[in-house]
Amino acid sequence: MNHSLAGAIRNYASPLETNEDLTKLIEAIGEANIVLLGEASHGTSEFYSMWAALSKRLITEKGFSILAVEGDWPAAQQVNRYIKGYDSEKRKAEEALQAFDRWPAWMWANEEMAILIEWLRAYNEKRKDRQQVGFYGIDVYSLWESIEEVLNYLSRTKPAGIDLTLARKAFSCFEPFNRQPENYAVSTLNFSDGCTEEVSKLLASIRTHEKQYAGTEEADLNLKINALVAKNAERYYRAMVRSDILSWNIRDEHMAETINELRSYHGKDAKLIVWEHNTHIGDASATDMKNEGMINVGQLIREQNQEEEVFAVGFGTYHGTVIAAEEWGAPFQTIDVPPAQKHSWEAVLHQAGAYNKLLLFNKHNRSLFNNWIGHRAIGVVYDPEYEAYGNYVPSQIASRYDAFIYIDQTRALAPLAAKKAVPNK
Repeated sequence: MNHSLAGAIRNYASPLETNEDLTKLIEAIGEANIVLLGEASHGTSEFYSMWAALSKRLITEKGFSILAVEGDWPAAQQVNRYIKGYDSEKRKAEEALQAFDRWPAWMWANEEMAILIEWLRAYNEKRKDRQQVGFYGIDVYSLWESIEEVLNYLSRTKPAGIDLTLARKAFSCFEPFNRQPENYAVSTLNFSDGCTEEVSKLLASIRTHEKQYAGTEEADLNLKINALVAKNAERYYRAMVRSDILSWNIRDEHMAETINELRSYHGKDAKLIVWEHNTHIGDASATDMKNEGMINVGQLIREQNQEEEVFAVGFGTYHGTVIAAEEWGAPFQTIDVPPAQKHSWEAVLHQAGAYNKLLLFNKHNRSLFNNWIGHRAIGVVYDPEYEAYGNYVPSQIASRYDAFIYIDQTRALAPLAAKKAVPNK
């Protein structure tokens, strides 16, 4: 074991047992207006509960008003409409969360999220429109759903100009592929341009005419982001069959672009919380991802803003259970998470004391936590038997994050009874 690192952890870690123990973290965040909250897996209850606890305090104590999550924009919009009172039909958070029906639906359609969504609705009920908190999905997967959203909106409003014609052309271009992104991706190997021109022209035209779409219930924002998703999703699926690295970069560039669109829409003073996997929010330049030419949201957002404006928090666990699947598109199950690999970041955190803890990194102690070390990452597909071969990302922890939350033993989150999910890559 790395005894010097374990000693540094003992010296600088604070116990983390109650929400009051988060006060040091809230103070360290200071005047940052973008807070990036990570997770070591998409299926751990404590990560979601801790995210909720932190978000509530950032909202009530520091005025944060945007929650941006690693989910589809159209599905998240159903939740956003629920918490802002735009949708009078849905009576419970569970109903709104059913919109997340794409595999892996459990990421957002779970009991932990339902509790937070109800809290957000109650919080918003007491505030005027401009003071309400919004909930938005920043991922890139919803190609067909987003084009349909654009087409449906333009069909209802019947705008002047060519936008409706362009939307119909884009929809028609993708229609032969039967809503299967793999079919479209493979087709572009022979027809390199695919539907690029259609979705690019659609987004450009909507941006040109955006003043004519200003309306109620964020209809203008919804239109613009769905058009942006369509353009970037087309790029993503076209890249998917050519290069994993290229498709990864396109996805994270899209998420960073969407974050910036949200900040632009809500005003320069709006404060934003991002909730994504550690591999997205922890600065890629402090990992071996940089050797492969990979970038991520955390790196891009840091590069685009002043140092004091962005604060990133990583999460990790030593052992427990998690919701995941044995292969892509398979039913989810509760899987045992074995003790972390020897000499990994999580193993040293455990060696330093088998209790939940918070570490804050700053100019005085950062060098103590910046040696390269394996850092556990569990995805939606997980097989513990092969963990040592692909679930540890070599990282400089104190450069990758500004703080780290460690939960020694975690449990699987509780998915809602959802509709049959549609597999997607």
